[in-house]
Formats: sequence, C-alpha cells, structure tokens
Amino acid sequence: MPVSPIVQTLLLLVLAGCGLGLWKGGPPERIGALVILVNSALTLVGAQLFADDVAYLSGLVLDGLTAVGFLIMTLIYGRLWLGAAMLVYAGQFALRSFYLVTDRPHDRLHAIINNVNFMAIILCIVIGTAVAWRRRVVSRRPRAATTPA
Repeated sequence: MPVSPIVQTLLLLVLAGCGLGLWKGGPPERIGALVILVNSALTLVGAQLFADDVAYLSGLVLDGLTAVGFLIMTLIYGRLWLGAAMLVYAGQFALRSFYLVTDRPHDRLHAIINNVNFMAIILCIVIGTAVAWRRRVVSRRPRAATTPA
C-alpha cells in the first residue's frame, strides 16, 4: 500500500468516483468504472510484486490496454466522456512511454502530470455518471400536457 498521502487521497477518490459510477451510472459508466478499478488494482499489485522497471513496463501495457478498451466502449456507446477518458489514458500511456524511451528518472514533473492525468480520468467517470443519472431522472418525470393557450 502506498504511504504517500497524495497517492492515498487519489486512491480514495478512485474508489469514490468508481463507486458512484457503479451505483448510479448506466451500463457504459459501470463498465468504465470496473475497467478503471481493475487497472488501478493491477497497477498496485504490479508495483508490489515486480521490480521497479518491470512494474513500470506493466503499467505501460495496462494503460495501453485500458485506452484500447475505452476506444472500443466509445465506439459501442458513443458517449463523450468515454472518448475523453480514452484520450486521457492515451496521454497516460504517452507519459510513461516518454519516460521509458528517454530513460529519464521519475521526477516531480512526472508525478504532477501523472496525478493530474489520473484526476482527469476520475472526473470523466464522475461527469459521465452525473449525465447518465440526470438523463434517467428526467426521462422518469411525467410529461406535462402541452395544450396551446
């Protein structure tokens, strides 16, 4: 388990955002929340089981697979938030790729971009859930009779 308070706060926000998606979201929001939870869990497990280089490479593969998963879901469901999440995961993949290819040590800039990027992913799932929840509430309201005055 990470000991950094920032990482622990991010993990709590992941659980809260994905929990909201699972609770109040429609099918795409629930699938997206599960994908994000699985990605986060596998990243944490990989960081504990593997050496730093292997864990970083496994995180790169996970981010790429997650971006492809969100691409497929975007094509199926056509939701704007899915496209945004896909692009943010692609950005996460690009960040990891850049640091891997250039062999740069993980510095403060990497941590900041990584954390902001991950917050954007959680924001995507929360916004998508809020839109789906609002649509559901509005569609359940009885329609007022529209008679010309």
